[in-house]
Amino acid sequence: MNLQRLRTAEMEFLQRYPGGFGNEEMVAIGKKHRVDQLAEQAQVLLAKDKFRQQGQVMDDIIKVISRSSMVSMFEKPKFRDYVNGLSRDDRAFFAAGFKELLHFKNQEKGFNKVLDVLSEGKLARWSLMTCCLMYMRPNSEVFVKPTTTKNIISFLELELEYKPRPSWAFYEQYRDIINSIKTKVDPSLGPNNAALTGFLMVTLQK
Repeated sequence: MNLQRLRTAEMEFLQRYPGGFGNEEMVAIGKKHRVDQLAEQAQVLLAKDKFRQQGQVMDDIIKVISRSSMVSMFEKPKFRDYVNGLSRDDRAFFAAGFKELLHFKNQEKGFNKVLDVLSEGKLARWSLMTCCLMYMRPNSEVFVKPTTTKNIISFLELELEYKPRPSWAFYEQYRDIINSIKTKVDPSLGPNNAALTGFLMVTLQK
């Protein structure tokens, strides 16, 4: 990791937005994404005990993704229609994958189950794979936005190779790096991991 570039980005961001994400301008931007509000909703809707009702929890997964500002407007209806059209067995497999992914039973196994189902529908997108994860634990999990992720890897010279097809190996490495970055910058830049990657995105756009 190029720490000098990270330090420069931190300095420039705090000069432009004193107080980091506590700055009035950043607070206004943050309200558009409603990360804290959607995280609270996701943690209730997708709680472990809710997976006892497979039909309802699948509807709620659709609801969380549909409400997210970080998922493309083109992907939301495709995801909804595909999930609603799954057979009973596929819905059960899909729900089991999300339960394992979101509740630590075996995250890698759950990730791959969800990926298998989305791949069948040609919807194996990073955004759909990581949206619910990020809202469940916004301070430790990450949302992988392809362009932003590739730019962060390039800018910070990370030893990590991005690929369009989601994989647990990449996700786990990227998550560890983002959580490491959070310990190296001012706390005002990382009230959650979506904000932290947002800080880097804003700096790179500048």
